[in-house]
Amino acid sequence: MIQRLTVALFAVLFFTNAQAQPDRWQQRISYNIEASLDVQTNQLTGTEKIDYYNNSPDTLNRVFFHMYWNAFQPNSSMDVRSREYGNIVLGKDREGKDVRDWDRRVRDRIYNLKPDEVGFQKAVFVKVNGKNQQLKEHETILEVVLDRPILPKSKTSFEVSFVAQVPLQIRRAGRDNEEGVRYSMSQWYPKMVEYDYQGWHANPYIAREFYGVWGDYNVKLTLDKSYMVAATGTLANADQIGFGYTDAAVRPASNAKTLTWNFVAQNVHDFAWAADPTYTMIKRQVKNGPMLYIVHKKDQAQDHRWKLLADTVELAFPVMMKTFGPYPYKTYAFIQAGDGGMEYPLATFVKGPGIGTAIHEWMHSWFQMMLGTNESLHHWMDEGFTTYASERVLGELRGKTGFVQEGSYNGYFRLVRSGLEEPASTHADHFNTNYAYSNASYSKGAVFITQLGYIVGDSVRDKILLDYYWQWRFKHPNPNDFIRVAEKASGIELDWYKEYWINSTKTIDYALDSLWEEEGKTKIRIRRVKEMPMPIDVQLTFKDGSKEMHNIPLNLMYGAKPVEDKSIPTKVHTPWKWTHPTYVFETNRKLFDLSELHIDPSQRLADVDRKNNVLKIQW
Repeated sequence: MIQRLTVALFAVLFFTNAQAQPDRWQQRISYNIEASLDVQTNQLTGTEKIDYYNNSPDTLNRVFFHMYWNAFQPNSSMDVRSREYGNIVLGKDREGKDVRDWDRRVRDRIYNLKPDEVGFQKAVFVKVNGKNQQLKEHETILEVVLDRPILPKSKTSFEVSFVAQVPLQIRRAGRDNEEGVRYSMSQWYPKMVEYDYQGWHANPYIAREFYGVWGDYNVKLTLDKSYMVAATGTLANADQIGFGYTDAAVRPASNAKTLTWNFVAQNVHDFAWAADPTYTMIKRQVKNGPMLYIVHKKDQAQDHRWKLLADTVELAFPVMMKTFGPYPYKTYAFIQAGDGGMEYPLATFVKGPGIGTAIHEWMHSWFQMMLGTNESLHHWMDEGFTTYASERVLGELRGKTGFVQEGSYNGYFRLVRSGLEEPASTHADHFNTNYAYSNASYSKGAVFITQLGYIVGDSVRDKILLDYYWQWRFKHPNPNDFIRVAEKASGIELDWYKEYWINSTKTIDYALDSLWEEEGKTKIRIRRVKEMPMPIDVQLTFKDGSKEMHNIPLNLMYGAKPVEDKSIPTKVHTPWKWTHPTYVFETNRKLFDLSELHIDPSQRLADVDRKNNVLKIQW
């Protein structure tokens, strides 16, 4: 009886959750990949057997594949774009030298690659039902013209044969990085381009982020037996491999020159791996969570720092889950590889044991690997939300209380002062400068979430983030989807906030204008200096030490946030009409009782000139 009740309850909860999910179709894919890597020539050969489920209402006459490594050739689009950025001078350093807008990881390195150092990916053939399909190469995009269309609500099977050369490590992927890791294998296979309600997203690989189809991966990797491999997913043949993946400390004895590693992963939208003959592993089984693999090169001088990283990420997990939703996968790997920090499903590449980077990259598992926004179009929803989340998690781990987002706010303020700001809605590859992209996506995107707490209240904002997770995970949400979740949870209209903060470069500046006494009451006038309207909190402090909070909603909100600090008397005033440059409110206290007035003492309002926010009075 108990078992029946449990099953019935699970069915009810699943049905309720499914009903709460918005109705948006998703394509689906299944990859079976077999690849062999020659560690002498750095050549990769492979085959893919792909089942592609067209869940859309559309007939597809062609499909596209990403061939990312073709970017790592002289005069490629990525190379030329990077060198053009290098011609932009942002200012002078302390020594008077030009500060150029390079992506320091790329610079002009691609242009200087030798033939045996370049990267390439080439499809030998793409077959459907045993028949070769017409192929059109567009540098990093392969177009496949189908001899028969893929009908709506149908499955098509592809067979792909490909060859590739692993480039010298450039921009996340490649071989022989600065730390000496032999192979950082990301964007390494022909990957189906995502098709969604907006159509195909065949973005050439210029510099930025990625977008993919959720599906299942069964990947077999064959390479020299001295190499240890770390990857997305679970090692299905761990008993035959060893290397610390099982209780056995070393691999089983074998006379073969190579080993075949078989990794599997379900419901992910990419697969990455790395390999090195000097890798070692730390494992942590998180209580009520995943098995963590911390894989790094053996280095006695750094081993203690990798252990500290392992201890810290284990402690971080319950904070992440409580605040942002459950992590549904069985594993996660922190792998020393790549050129910095870069997130992938169930794994991240990190250069070293930096805790801040590791937490940031793992938080991508929520805002990119599970929610999966189109990073090219809505980079701020991934990088920005992740930056906010990692700042918050790190703050809690370090015992910080109060405002922990100073870094993001300062980044945004520097962007405004630079004069280089562009709307955060700009496509990631089309920003005029690397500087503007980085600060718009990371800093301004993070401020978006912190400042949302100022508008609706932090507790409501936290509810919004959990509602967003449950309603939109595995659904590719867009900005409007997030705003609708926020509006429903808060009871406040918020479309104006997205339009001003994301689709424009208008800034916030409010000032204390004047105050006077009238009929025994104190009148206070506030002035909007810059273009963006916002609700305003003003805290009054009196000579006797008492305080009052005055909340002035914006009329576009059609509501007001709940009282956040019940220890301070709070008055909610008539909404401020966004068309009006000034607003007057009053307190029953006399003018000479006042000692201080402070617009937004919480510092969550991204006011670009805070000098006019505080008035201290000495009568």
